[in-house]
Amino acid sequence: MGAFSRADGARHPHHPRTYEISDPEEIRAYRAVVRLGHELAGPDPVFCSCGDDTGAHPSPERDRLLDPLSPEGIPARHRARWVAAAPAAVREYAGALAAGAEDPDLPRGVPPALVFGWLGAVREEPRDAAWLLAERGPSRLLAGLPTEELAWAVRETDRAGLEGAVRFFASEEFTTRHPKRRRVPDTARDRLLRHARGHRPADLPVLERRLLRTPDDRIRRS
Repeated sequence: MGAFSRADGARHPHHPRTYEISDPEEIRAYRAVVRLGHELAGPDPVFCSCGDDTGAHPSPERDRLLDPLSPEGIPARHRARWVAAAPAAVREYAGALAAGAEDPDLPRGVPPALVFGWLGAVREEPRDAAWLLAERGPSRLLAGLPTEELAWAVRETDRAGLEGAVRFFASEEFTTRHPKRRRVPDTARDRLLRHARGHRPADLPVLERRLLRTPDDRIRRS
């Protein structure tokens, strides 16, 4: 799916420029509004100047289905599905993001290992209209945490958490930190590199370059 243009310029801050639909019911509904759009555009739709990139000519039915701000639309359904799958400790925060809050208050006391697991969880529809939220939401919770706390969480997390941890440590949220804040104890660093070798090889070169070593005995947990 392509970008959606509204006449008033309003937008959902976490709606991606492109996304996919795979649910048969949603596909049928989309095809129906495309057919309607072809009828409205007339015999020569090449010259349609609506400026939209969804593949469907503007109509009330299209707006209701594809507008990211429509509570009845496909994007809203995808966001609601993402919120429902979020861990209980972060569900209110996820709901605020899905509702369109640009920068909601961060929940307190959420273990980083849980957030790693949220980021790394397997999603049935990984490229739906909530895929950008699925990256931004957890990453914003992790971005402000000290490296030492993140490293301890790497030690404690499960496989889904390691998936999320590798994604976070290879992302700009971590790799752009000052070198002093990129020092990761050997045990955590080794776990990240091992998971990347087996499951995310594209991230391995970034991790090898940007994760600076710190002996485990230099880090103490309070």
